[in-house]
Amino acid sequence: MFQDEARFGRVRLPARCWAPARIRPIVPQQIIREYTYAYAALSPQDGQVDSLILPDMYAHTMGVFLEEVSLRYPEELILMVMDGAPCHRAGILNVPQNIILLHLPPYSPQLNPVENFWGELREKGFSNTVFRDMQAVTDQLVEVLMDFESDHGRIKSLSQFPWIKNTIKTYI
Repeated sequence: MFQDEARFGRVRLPARCWAPARIRPIVPQQIIREYTYAYAALSPQDGQVDSLILPDMYAHTMGVFLEEVSLRYPEELILMVMDGAPCHRAGILNVPQNIILLHLPPYSPQLNPVENFWGELREKGFSNTVFRDMQAVTDQLVEVLMDFESDHGRIKSLSQFPWIKNTIKTYI
């Protein structure tokens, strides 16, 4: 599985959108610095996604996410590929017995298919939208995450990079 987290909040800047020729669309924006974090782990092999919304990005919340993934797959040994964020390398990070962490090289987000997942999720669920409060952000995030979690074909198309696909064929 590949893992990453993303910050979602009330800062909304305009995104590109279609409009009739010679018409400038009116797009709402807001800059209110309130955030929550979505954690996700996905499997390019079968398109499975597991996600959790947590209040911050520290080692203890990363441990909560890893524990949840571990509980969802108690009989499987999971190789969790992730970037080198500080919360992924903290000495106090509690890693469950059935998860092995593998860190990607520094400054290489293009190797993590979860980055594509976040881009698609932001485009489909958050473009040109303003939220009245953080509960509205969280509600939208839950709805969009549930939609993505149920669409295994979309997750496969977003995450099956050639090098991942070839590795899966080789070892499975």
